[in-house]
Amino acid sequence: MRALVTGGAGFIGSHIADAVEGQGWQVVILDDLSTGRDENLEGSGAELIKGDVCDREACLAATEGVEVVFHLAAARAVGLSVTDPVTSDRVNTGGTVNLLTAARDNGVRRVIIASSSSVYGGVAPLPTPEDAPLYPKSPYAVSKMASETYCRVFSELYGIETVVLRFFNVYGPRQHPRSPYAAAIPLFVEALLKGDAPTIHGDGLQSRDFTFVEDVVNANLAAAKVPEAAGRPYNIAAGRQHTILDLIAAIQSVLGTEIEPVHTDPRPGDVRASCADASRAEEELGWRAQVGFEDGLRRTIEWLRDQN
Repeated sequence: MRALVTGGAGFIGSHIADAVEGQGWQVVILDDLSTGRDENLEGSGAELIKGDVCDREACLAATEGVEVVFHLAAARAVGLSVTDPVTSDRVNTGGTVNLLTAARDNGVRRVIIASSSSVYGGVAPLPTPEDAPLYPKSPYAVSKMASETYCRVFSELYGIETVVLRFFNVYGPRQHPRSPYAAAIPLFVEALLKGDAPTIHGDGLQSRDFTFVEDVVNANLAAAKVPEAAGRPYNIAAGRQHTILDLIAAIQSVLGTEIEPVHTDPRPGDVRASCADASRAEEELGWRAQVGFEDGLRRTIEWLRDQN
């Protein structure tokens, strides 16, 4: 079988590409390498098409002969979307429409879309089930909600099987800290490795449901295989809530450091609390997060140490 991974040179996408190739599939990667990295493809047998999901011709070429698409390409950062909502919408919403249209035209069987916990907006009850109201608070979250809606419409109109996976705060190896919109864990680890104080936006009591990348990969593999998953959204999360202060304390415990963090103003568009009810994924996909928070942090820190 032949699979396409968009954003397959990126953090999550490269792990999925490796795993799908390990299942014996032929793998095609569509990535413009704007945030993806060549080093993530070292040792990969995947075919790389250097292109943008905003380019319909690139999407058509990449989906030719493909049975399953894993759509990871995105302009991911909430902060970037607040600064530049046009780019967020163009890449996330427009790119998804391009990809779905190409999948329709090339007879792709199933498209698995990476969505986000941000669609809930932090206003739903905790732990949050998939049928909670969606209340996005950033242009990024709006673009993800729009992408989910396009998946439903394309499924109803054209018969393409679509599966929506709502990721909750993914972390792990290959998540780089050297970006203006890098995620919290690599930023905190890099600061502490250098002996610097980590910077917290707000009081640090905001909470997140951190999910190790290996678990996210396994959720994607399950979503590709389970027939009943078509047309359904799934929370992909560990189902455990940690404050940012808890996170920094856990990192310092692994590193053996005791550095007081610096607090700055909260960031616009950030949610206050996030924790998933992932029971639907367990019941319908046979998936459950396996990597504990402390183990995942240790593995992430080991990788980041090797990069310095």
